[in-house]
Amino acid sequence: MAETICRALRDGAFEGEHAPALTIKDAIDTPLGSFVFNHILTQLTSNILAGKSQARGVVLVALSRPPSFYAELLKNKGFDVSSSSKWLRVLDCYSDPLGWKNKLMERGTVRNPYEETLLKTSLCKNLKELDKVLSSIIELGKEIVEEGKGRFAVAIDSVSEILRHSSLPSIARILSHLRSHDQVSCIFCLLHVDLHEAKVAATLEYLSNMHADVEPIVQRTNGQRNTSEDLPMVEQSFKRGKFHVRFKRRNGRVRVMREELYVEGSGIKITEVSSEDGITAQSLVPKVQFNLDLSEKERLDRAKVVLPFEHQGTGKPIQIYDGRKSLNESENEEKQASVEKPQTTEDSGRGEIIYFRDSDDEMPDSDEDPDDDLDI
Repeated sequence: MAETICRALRDGAFEGEHAPALTIKDAIDTPLGSFVFNHILTQLTSNILAGKSQARGVVLVALSRPPSFYAELLKNKGFDVSSSSKWLRVLDCYSDPLGWKNKLMERGTVRNPYEETLLKTSLCKNLKELDKVLSSIIELGKEIVEEGKGRFAVAIDSVSEILRHSSLPSIARILSHLRSHDQVSCIFCLLHVDLHEAKVAATLEYLSNMHADVEPIVQRTNGQRNTSEDLPMVEQSFKRGKFHVRFKRRNGRVRVMREELYVEGSGIKITEVSSEDGITAQSLVPKVQFNLDLSEKERLDRAKVVLPFEHQGTGKPIQIYDGRKSLNESENEEKQASVEKPQTTEDSGRGEIIYFRDSDDEMPDSDEDPDDDLDI
């Protein structure tokens, strides 16, 4: 499933369509979203360097980690950080998001409060002005493609940090603008859902065509607290979790996939759902007081039932009775009744309906099936 996500981001945007967008969501009970974000970032970087990706580079918006962290991450994954200026730009919104350090440096209180790194970075000094942040992202992306017709990817490591300083409509407008930009290949971001209202996650899901949720293996009920006996389970939630992904296809359908997530060293490993969890999921199906399956005898009895209007193929003409008598049958019955029982003038006490046709053009009733030519 993670490969499917990476492949969708690698292929990028189709002609005339918005760029694919991925929203990764986690919470405090399973804080593994950053591992998933780093995994997708390194996979996309590998595809870019191999020439398999539509994007020619990545613009990384660093909000929760300093640029030096990503330099070390790429270095540990085997990438040449010294040549990263060809395919990577970092918008540093971590070091001084509100410009306080810059003001201290202007007053001479401090000399240089910013860390030096091998990555080519651009400093963001006011995260509240999202229009300038958007312009910086596009300018850094154009530096990678060198004002050509190529595309670049955008990675935002924490939308939650932006929400601390800006409103939700402003963030939604920026993400929508990036998706519709003709030089953006794909977007992926991370959101800590337990820090925000439900409408925040709903808005990002609406703007994204892929959602990846990191959930705990064992779901706890609302209001239930952890005890000392649950410590092994809590520790396990920091190393293992469920990976639930939904894809919105272009035809409107939604594809759902589930896998398991393991933390191994500084990376992650994603595997299929284990058989034990599958058995547990089956045991959670509510039990009913009636049987949903048929026994062998019930199957045989059902096969012997003759359905209405079913052609038996016995060689006899098939007549469908609709509750009416034909004209010939009525005449024969009247003649037979007159022969068996003589006419009497006494009132028999029975009612009688006499019907006269308006004209000879009126067709008499018939036993013939008007839909006999249809294959029912």
